[in-house]
Amino acid sequence: MKEIILCKLGEIVLKGLNRSAFEKLLIKNIKKSLSSVGTCDISCKQSTITIIPQDDFFDIDIAVSKLQKVFGIVAISKAALCEKDFSEIVKIAKEYLYLPLSMAKTFKVNAKRSDKEFPMNSPQICAELGGELLETFSNLSVDVKNPQVTVTVEIRDRFAFVSCEKFQGAGGMPIGSNGKCALLLSGGIDSPVAGYMIAKRGVSLCCIHFYSYPYTSERAKEKVLDLAKIMTDYCGEMKVFIVPFTKIQEEIKKNCKEEMFTLVMRRYMMKIAEKIALSQNASGLVTGESIGQVASQTLSALAVTDDAVSIPVFRPVIGMDKEEIVQISKKINTFETSILPYEDCCTVFTPKHPKTKPVLKYVVYEENKLDKENLINEAVENVEVIIL
Repeated sequence: MKEIILCKLGEIVLKGLNRSAFEKLLIKNIKKSLSSVGTCDISCKQSTITIIPQDDFFDIDIAVSKLQKVFGIVAISKAALCEKDFSEIVKIAKEYLYLPLSMAKTFKVNAKRSDKEFPMNSPQICAELGGELLETFSNLSVDVKNPQVTVTVEIRDRFAFVSCEKFQGAGGMPIGSNGKCALLLSGGIDSPVAGYMIAKRGVSLCCIHFYSYPYTSERAKEKVLDLAKIMTDYCGEMKVFIVPFTKIQEEIKKNCKEEMFTLVMRRYMMKIAEKIALSQNASGLVTGESIGQVASQTLSALAVTDDAVSIPVFRPVIGMDKEEIVQISKKINTFETSILPYEDCCTVFTPKHPKTKPVLKYVVYEENKLDKENLINEAVENVEVIIL
């Protein structure tokens, strides 16, 4: 008996003539995700990706866990492969599903017959297989509305599949299907969630972190890299750009009005991030900003920030409250790392009374007190690049 994995596609099925391009990209992403698990054959037909292990070392359970983090898949099933013969289907169902069926009290059978030449239709398969299972498992009774176990039989072009256990997929679109962006990754809760959410729409990411040594410790930098590493489970390989930001912040503190510190600092961050993004063929920036969460995230302040760059700035968590963001961070396993007590460069230089309703021309006036071009170029030239 051969155990395989079936992955159901999500909104890819709604694509038109270019659907095959999305499917090929998803298969490529699946291959990368499963590269450490073992050798397998991967094919896509009729809105289902079939993964058949090709060696004895392939661990089905580990593979399912990894596939749950691949965007583009909505549901995953472990299944037994069998010939398109009803007696063989009955035999495999009794063997493969023995444990869940022997422990349950209620069940039902679902059948999907893609191969219309198969001699039994779907209702006949359900009735006949259900009867066979009732004879074998005396503990069972049929419950079509709320069964403890649902036995699924799929009749496809080459084989039939029997399964009962389904796992939720990540949904969304395959990474790389909708371009590339640069994520401004701090050490907080919000930015990893923002990165996850835009990656779910098929956007590949690189990350930019602003590092203010010695005001922030080496451990703060390691924390950010740990967050980025966790994100690669969903986002795939990423470059992380560590930007030395201490000199710029010291110049801002020395030359600018205190109430403008954060606004001027954010504009410099955006300008540097834009340069890095364009060098990586990224067409937008992503931040974890949420309206009104802090002084620099009022509508007026966000407008001042956006004015600093010419490429789009995406804010996937802009309308979410903190608890909603926290719940997603726990789901993607970044929360515990995000709350480690290491300050980022923003909190170190926060003014006592930040401007919440800034006027652009006054912020730009403060910004221009610095040797802007040389400071930005120096920061970009001294960026540290780490590939995760």
